[in-house]
Amino acid sequence: MDLARRLKPHHLRLIVRIAESGKLQIAAAALAMSQPAASRVLAELETDIGAKLFERHPKGMVPTRIGQAFLQHGRAILGTMDSLATEVEDLKDGQAGEVRVGCVTGPAVQCLVPAVQAVRADTPNVEVSIEVGPSTELVRGLEEGRFEFVLARLPQDYDPREFDILPARHERVSLLVHEDHPLADRPGLSLAQLTAHDWVVQERGSPIRAAVEGAFFAAGVPVPPGVTNSSSLLVMLALLENSDVIAPVSDEVAGLLTRPGIGARLRRLDIVQTIAVTPYFIIQSRQRQFSRAVERVLAEVLARL
Repeated sequence: MDLARRLKPHHLRLIVRIAESGKLQIAAAALAMSQPAASRVLAELETDIGAKLFERHPKGMVPTRIGQAFLQHGRAILGTMDSLATEVEDLKDGQAGEVRVGCVTGPAVQCLVPAVQAVRADTPNVEVSIEVGPSTELVRGLEEGRFEFVLARLPQDYDPREFDILPARHERVSLLVHEDHPLADRPGLSLAQLTAHDWVVQERGSPIRAAVEGAFFAAGVPVPPGVTNSSSLLVMLALLENSDVIAPVSDEVAGLLTRPGIGARLRRLDIVQTIAVTPYFIIQSRQRQFSRAVERVLAEVLARL
């Protein structure tokens, strides 16, 4: 243990260089040391150990069995230290590191995924984790330290003074149907024309559900009675594919699901009323210090809002 405390990286580098070159003079020059200094370091090491590390032969210096043990472990230690140094520099420069972000569905499609793609193209060693969920779960995860920041709405039972909150944007709602739905190609639909059809809607209390119900109330139209409640995108897609339901989603999600080539053949309904969702924000903990990698992702997100 005393040797381990006194052993320094330059000791190990000298042993490795001597073994590689077989010459003390060459090893010293490679490490920018004088030959007397290198000879003194080696002698001090052998004295501390109480054994020779190299046998001196006319053709060069050859490691002893103890020297071989030093060489094997020394290379491993130096490799680990070099890797650590590189990783530290990459982390400081934002070239590596882990970024964990929580996001509600719309901005995940609109700005977070493109932001992550831009960061990964420039810095492929940055590892990004994205969790999509409702705002209540995301803000709770932020409090618990599971996220660096979230794109979400702040639930009413949270004090906004506990967070750093950056303005983001409003979401608009699109209504999706299967391409064979009887309303699929009808122009200028009113909400009153939609009440007779079945719907699949996020559960009560969700922002999109509140926005849809609010639009019906504002128009003086009864809320559709035939509703399947589900926050599962998979359930929504299955119902859209196999029945004549109407599904409200964010504009960004609708744009993704109606692109050519998507398996479910979906259409947006052409409705007269605009259905707007309450705005979401970029929410950060006041106590958390961002790494350069997190700053890179956040900057790319802000550039797309």
